[in-house]
Amino acid sequence: MKLEEIMTTQVATIGMDDTLAAIRKIFEKVHFHHLLVLSEEHEVVGVISDRDLLKQLSPYLNTASEQKRDLHTLNKKAHQIMSRKLISASPTTTVKDAATLLMKHSISCLPVLAEDKWLVGIVTWKDILKFFLQSLGSAAPGSRAPGA
Repeated sequence: MKLEEIMTTQVATIGMDDTLAAIRKIFEKVHFHHLLVLSEEHEVVGVISDRDLLKQLSPYLNTASEQKRDLHTLNKKAHQIMSRKLISASPTTTVKDAATLLMKHSISCLPVLAEDKWLVGIVTWKDILKFFLQSLGSAAPGSRAPGA
C-alpha cells in the first residue's frame, strides 16, 4: 500500500516567522502533534512537533512565578526551533518504506511531497501503526480506515 492511501491531506502549516505564542495556540486547539513550516515560496523547510514547542517554553508561564523573561520565550520564531533536517516521502512511497524511514531517522512524521516538491500530505507513526494493525485484522480502538 502507498502513502497516498493513508496520508492526511489537510496539513497544518505555519510560516518561518510565526511566533511560539501563535504555534502554542494552534497546538492547544487541535488534536495533532506536528506543524510543517513553509518558506515564503511555500516550500516545506522544517517541522515543529508539540514536544519541540514544550522544550522551548518556560515552565513558569501562566504560574505565580512567571516573569518577563518567561513571556519572552513566546516571541521566538518558528525558524528558531524547527527541525531543519527534513526527511520526506512521496505519495507513492510504500507504507513499509515509510516505517523504515521513521525508525532509521528517529522521527515521528513524514511530510509527503509531490514530484515538484509541493506539499500534498503528512504521515505520522500513528497512521503507520494503524495501517499495520488493520493489516493484521486488529482494528485499533478509535481508529478510522486509511483514507477516511
